[in-house]
Amino acid sequence: MAHPSLNADQLVDSLKWRYAVKRFDPARSIDSETWTKLEESLVLTPSSFGLQPWKFLVVQSTDLKAKLPSISWNQPQPNDCSHMVVFASMKSVSVEYVDRFLETTASIRNVPVEGLAPYRQIVLGFLKNIAGHELAWSSNQAYIALGQLMAAAAVLGIDACPMEGIIASEYDQLLGLAGTNYTCVVGCAMGYRHAEDRYATLAKIRFPLDEVISRL
Repeated sequence: MAHPSLNADQLVDSLKWRYAVKRFDPARSIDSETWTKLEESLVLTPSSFGLQPWKFLVVQSTDLKAKLPSISWNQPQPNDCSHMVVFASMKSVSVEYVDRFLETTASIRNVPVEGLAPYRQIVLGFLKNIAGHELAWSSNQAYIALGQLMAAAAVLGIDACPMEGIIASEYDQLLGLAGTNYTCVVGCAMGYRHAEDRYATLAKIRFPLDEVISRL
């Protein structure tokens, strides 16, 4: 069922409006009510097996943001934006984590956890098959969340800039992830475009729809 407050044309218009902001207006901040909804959109991101192998670090501290450009290829967006979201992925997924997820599932859906035993075996079998490569898998999940956040932001009229140009190890150190089971993968600066950001008015460069989409 289509969302009652957003039609198809409005969705496409929102996505045409968005771009990777190069210059944010540091004087403008996202209000708390809107930001709460964007955080909810992150939590609602789908993930493989529903495991949610991630953490989302929201950097608002002026002092912390000021330290980010030097470990972000000297890009100004992490400092000038309203909120800098850092996507951290799990390096490995333990049996204990899977069991906690299944216990949460049983509690929320009011079903016996024992009934989830076949699903547990499927999940653990998958994780065994990717042993040593869990971070590559969990990083892919983080990018799903990044896409969801950017689309949600566009619908709400919030600007964003996805940022792979970050030094993950130094982000880990600064944000307290060093030595944990999580590592930074990608960032997304959020806020409002500066009136003088010339990239806001540039035409989008995309290959033709019929060239990139095949209808089979």
